[in-house]
Amino acid sequence: MTQDDAEVIALGALGWLAQADLLDAFQNSTGADRDTIRGAAKEPEFLGAVLDFVLMDDMWVAGACETLSLPHQELLAARTALPGGNLPHWT
Repeated sequence: MTQDDAEVIALGALGWLAQADLLDAFQNSTGADRDTIRGAAKEPEFLGAVLDFVLMDDMWVAGACETLSLPHQELLAARTALPGGNLPHWT
């Protein structure tokens, strides 16, 4: 997956957060207000944080993927394509 593809998926996930009434939870978790979110939505690092947040809950992953018509593993693949997503595999 390219970084551009990952950014599109992350933007979709951000939109899903708003639609699913989880934007307030995201704001509380990150400390970002809505103006900050609007401005940072074009930054790959911020989009990685969006995916990190969605990936915290299996129900959120399922909801976002259903809305975005994606297989569940695509969110994790998108996260690995964004800055900070290249986590080591310990197994």
